[in-house]
Amino acid sequence: MPSPESEAAPSEREPTAEIATARSLLGTAWLRIRRSRIAVAALIVVALMVLFAVLAPVLVAIEGSDPFTSRTGPEFLDNFDTPGLPLSYYRFPSGEHWLGLEPGLGRDIFARMAYGARISLTIALLSTVVSVVLGTVLGAAAGYFGGKVDMVISRVMDLFLAFPHLLLVLSLTPILQSRLRGTSLDSGSLVPIASLVIILGFFGWAYLARVVRGQVLSIRQQEFVEAAQAYGASHRSIIFRQIIPNVMGVVLVYATMMIPTNITAEAALSFLGVGVKDPTPSWGQMLNAAQSGNWYLSDPWFLAVPAGALVITVLAFNLLGDAVRDALDPKSSRS
Repeated sequence: MPSPESEAAPSEREPTAEIATARSLLGTAWLRIRRSRIAVAALIVVALMVLFAVLAPVLVAIEGSDPFTSRTGPEFLDNFDTPGLPLSYYRFPSGEHWLGLEPGLGRDIFARMAYGARISLTIALLSTVVSVVLGTVLGAAAGYFGGKVDMVISRVMDLFLAFPHLLLVLSLTPILQSRLRGTSLDSGSLVPIASLVIILGFFGWAYLARVVRGQVLSIRQQEFVEAAQAYGASHRSIIFRQIIPNVMGVVLVYATMMIPTNITAEAALSFLGVGVKDPTPSWGQMLNAAQSGNWYLSDPWFLAVPAGALVITVLAFNLLGDAVRDALDPKSSRS
């Protein structure tokens, strides 16, 4: 008669067998992520937040508001006890305004949250792409060529890593925004968005480049690289077809961890008044509006909504980044 241990053994080995049948690194990583409840929950939150941003025009149209219309009449805002504070009916979620009205101008909070998500995620994703492309290409070139190329790129990395990042971004963002005025980007809110993408992306590549360089230093000695060189493949072909695909695991982990960093950076810059400015909706700008007018003292709701969305989004991306890192690390096998 089979023992309980022997009956349980096959089920315990199923996850290991499932991972063993994966045909690629990404396939193995996906199977590991699916086994983690925290990772799945974080992925769901991230997906919902992305959908919230993508479908912002649809959701706002369903609600029947927009992020720019002001409602300053006495039927919306208090003109006596606390001038500018929304009346009690418009202060909290209702069927007419799903998250209430903001103080001062009486604009719809839900609409500004939805469009603010588009701004924050767009800046974070595009700046991450810029950093990843620069860091991957320059790091791979430094590790592959070595010699003077490695020395020059490595010294540039050290220079970028030595600067105080926040002070550099704070000082350069207004300068870049003034330079972009009068260009093809000087339309609507494109100038602050483009300036933040350029600044955050251009000054965020150095750490990834250093990591990629270390990986390439060992990869370039592998037999498949030597075979490609013996076959007569060009340096560009070897870097982009042989080396970079073999460091994509590290690059993917870095990208996943960089997105929440850039979301926080955009919110901080907008809060400090050098990023996205009113009336363009942004979570950081909404935090600034709630704090600058001391409206959060009258009702913490005006501060809690954008702050809560920011915390939940950044936490979800961080947890997802941890899960991706563990899933792509061969030493972190749960088998």
